[in-house]
Amino acid sequence: MGSKILPQWASKPCAMGIDEAGRGPVLGPMVYGCLYCAQSYLKTLATLSFADSKTLKEEKREELFETLKTNDSIGWAVDVIDPRELSAKMLKKNKINLNEISHDSAMGLIDRVLKMGVLLTEVYIDTVGDAGKYEMKLSRKFPSIKFVVAKKADSLYPVVSGASIVAKVTRDRALREWVLDETAENMKRDFGSGYPGDPQTKAWLEDHKHRIFGFPTLVRFSWGTCNSYFKDIAQVLWDSDNLDEDGGGGKNSNGKRQLKLSNVGFTSSKRGSEEIESSGKGRCRFFQARKLEHLTNF
Repeated sequence: MGSKILPQWASKPCAMGIDEAGRGPVLGPMVYGCLYCAQSYLKTLATLSFADSKTLKEEKREELFETLKTNDSIGWAVDVIDPRELSAKMLKKNKINLNEISHDSAMGLIDRVLKMGVLLTEVYIDTVGDAGKYEMKLSRKFPSIKFVVAKKADSLYPVVSGASIVAKVTRDRALREWVLDETAENMKRDFGSGYPGDPQTKAWLEDHKHRIFGFPTLVRFSWGTCNSYFKDIAQVLWDSDNLDEDGGGGKNSNGKRQLKLSNVGFTSSKRGSEEIESSGKGRCRFFQARKLEHLTNF
C-alpha cells in the first residue's frame, strides 16, 4: 500500500478505481488492485500515461507502477487471492462462484481504505456480471459512495487504468517469485502465461499432473479445463463406501446404504472388530477413533 501515514488530501473527497488481473488463467493467484486519490487530482492523474494494463508492455507497466508508488498524491492497495482459496471456495459444498469471490474482494478493498480514514465519495469499477445488479449491491453496502460500474472501465477511466497496472504487476511478480510447495526434483517453472489456451501452459499441466495427488498448488484445480488432464486418474474409494453384503453394507427400505453395528466398531470382541477392519469391509480406525458414524437420514 502507499504511505502508512494518512496524507492530508485523504480527508477531502476522494475517488477510487478498482480492477483485477488473473481472472481467466488456470495458474496462480487472482489479484484485485485499487488506486485512489483526491478528486481534485483526477485531471493530473489523466496526464500520467496510465492505460489499460493489457495494452502496455511489461516493462512499461513496471515503470508506471514504480512511478505511482513514489507519488505522494496517490494511494493503492491489493488483494492477492491464492489459487488454493479459489479452488476451495468454488468446490465446497455451498459453492462460491468466481463472480462472488470477485465482488467480495472489491468490497474488501473499499472497506479497507475507508477504515484507514480515506474519504471515498466515488468508486469506478470494471463490471463483473450484470453492471446494474453489481452497482446496486455495492450501493447497498456503501450508501455514502457514488459507484460507476462499467464494461472496459480500465480503458475509460485513468483511475481504473492505474488500478489495473497495480493488479497486473502484482500478479506478474507473484508468478515470477512463486515458491512451489512441492519438492519433486522434476518440478519446472516454464508454465507460460497461465491461460488455458497457452500451448506452454498446456504442456506444463500435462507434465506436472499426478494420478493420485493431482496438480501442484499453483493450479486452480476447480477450473473445468483441468478435467481433461485426468482421464486416467486413480479413483479413491473409502472403506465405508465400499461395503459388501458380507460386511453388512446392505440397503434399507429407502434404498440407502445401511451399516450394521458390527461395522462401526460395536462388536462383542476386540478381535472381531480388528478382523472386519483388516478385511477392508469395516470402517477405518480414523472414523472409529472419532466415533464418526455414517448417517443416512438428516
